[in-house]
Amino acid sequence: MQKEINIQVSPEVAATSQLLLQKVSTNISIPKKDINHVQILKRSVDARQKNIKINLRLRIFIGEAFQEQEITLPNYKDVSNAREVIIVGAGPAGLFAALRLIEGGLKPIVLERGKDVKARRRDLVSIIREAEVNPDSNYCFGEGGAGTYSDGKLYTRSKKKGDVRKILNLFVGFGATDQILVEAHPHIGTNKLPSIISAMREKIIEHGGEVHFNTKVIDFKIKNNAFEGVKTKNGTNFNAKNMILATGHSARDIFELLYFKGIEIEAKPFALGVRVEHTQRLIDKIQYKCEDRGAFLPAAPYAIVKQVEGRGVYSFCMCPGGVIAPCATNPGEVVTNGWSPSRRDRDTSNSGIVVELTLKDFAPYAKFGPLAGVALQKSIEQKAWHLAGETQKVPAQRLVDFVEGKQSKDIPETSYKAGTTSIEMGKLLPSFIHESLKAGFKSFGESMKGYLTNEAVIHAPESRTSSPVRIPRDKQTLEHPQVKGFYPCGEGAGYAGGIISAAIDGEKCAERILGI
Repeated sequence: MQKEINIQVSPEVAATSQLLLQKVSTNISIPKKDINHVQILKRSVDARQKNIKINLRLRIFIGEAFQEQEITLPNYKDVSNAREVIIVGAGPAGLFAALRLIEGGLKPIVLERGKDVKARRRDLVSIIREAEVNPDSNYCFGEGGAGTYSDGKLYTRSKKKGDVRKILNLFVGFGATDQILVEAHPHIGTNKLPSIISAMREKIIEHGGEVHFNTKVIDFKIKNNAFEGVKTKNGTNFNAKNMILATGHSARDIFELLYFKGIEIEAKPFALGVRVEHTQRLIDKIQYKCEDRGAFLPAAPYAIVKQVEGRGVYSFCMCPGGVIAPCATNPGEVVTNGWSPSRRDRDTSNSGIVVELTLKDFAPYAKFGPLAGVALQKSIEQKAWHLAGETQKVPAQRLVDFVEGKQSKDIPETSYKAGTTSIEMGKLLPSFIHESLKAGFKSFGESMKGYLTNEAVIHAPESRTSSPVRIPRDKQTLEHPQVKGFYPCGEGAGYAGGIISAAIDGEKCAERILGI
């Protein structure tokens, strides 16, 4: 017999199998000797009260043997000689689209402007040590996309848009821990994700697909409003009747190419702000209401949203036990983001704190048409580079100093290894963003006592929260309305907001091509 229950236990009980067994036995009034196995289906932390609890959804095997179900990959076909589909971009949208095409019997040709996931690491180090930004290989571009070296968070609110469980199962099948199926906010970690991405690529190649690195698309071949192929920087042309464009939120050259070819794109609102770093110990103290979280609780996250004069000011991509990274995609700009290792065991935590923008905010850049949001991003990122001495040092300010509008006398060492430069952020950020953030941080401090401290450090800008452009597509066919066979996809096209939703969108585009 199997029985499912919801139960709330202490962190120690949740982490200790024998203690959990005893708790379950008492709860369901069945002797321990009759319980063969307790399987955790879902786990989340409830820190609303002083005594922190863990919420568990359990499946209990009573007088019945437990057989762990092995997660297996789909029955991928040999597509060596099948009809070809071009996929531009090897991020989650592109990789999951490629795998779905193989499953359905078509051959993906994946074109990635950057390097493979292992070779990419050297370029990330160069950004920190030499302030050199490779525009085709960085935190945003290269195999695996922006999420590979920016954390691997798998939480999504896109449950109505597709099968989240299927995507998580595929990650497990390619080597992720099965704990991502259990945790309320699953996370793989920057140290673990690269090997999973490599396994996906190997599977694509094993079954007849192709993956080409250092292959930057510079033009689309279109005839009679139908897609025919692409031209690449290295001189190789690829021809096919279908293309999935999955280039990510920072592929500005692709947005510009579409615009100048007369292919419709639209400006899209996004959010922009800063990244703030606290000690993890302080965030634990605030969230868990204790001096030491102990051995059984994870590094505490936080999520907070406030309204400031009709604008949302909110936390974004919060990284418990993580670090801040330099994420520029071109020389002459400074961009921040954050990531955590799988254990989330660093001494610092960080989060983007961003302000909602509207299309009206793009008015000063109206001459750029649908690229107005891109122009706004560029202006701030390039200004940050100049203010930081034309290096990858990041403009920084202590948090209370930021709220009070005064330059910090000194900046403590932070996790941002390229270094910091003390500035007053009013010199960098547009006034409406600056003032919204100041009011937002004051409000955060009222809700999270201890958050508003001068030991916390602001790093700026956090400007790549989502795509500043949307590429239109038909709701049913997912094709661009002007170009038959052209499928705008994922976060860069404006239809996803993270690894899971991008993967789901990649599968959807592949299914439309397959006729599913």
